[in-house]
Amino acid sequence: MQKQNPNKMNEIEERLTKEANLTPEQAQKALETIANYVKEKFPMLGGAVDQMFTSGGSGFGGFGGFGE
Repeated sequence: MQKQNPNKMNEIEERLTKEANLTPEQAQKALETIANYVKEKFPMLGGAVDQMFTSGGSGFGGFGGFGE
């Protein structure tokens, strides 16, 4: 799987924690929920979503194995 710059995922998580006043755990769950929704409703985008949210096999930018 292609490596994604984890800084992008960190940036999204940081924005969710600051702008939406979420905890880091809530931000991670929100990102997981959005990614799952997109993959469910638009299966043809599943590979793109996986690539966007994974980082070198660690899953979802290192967020608990999501996307593996």
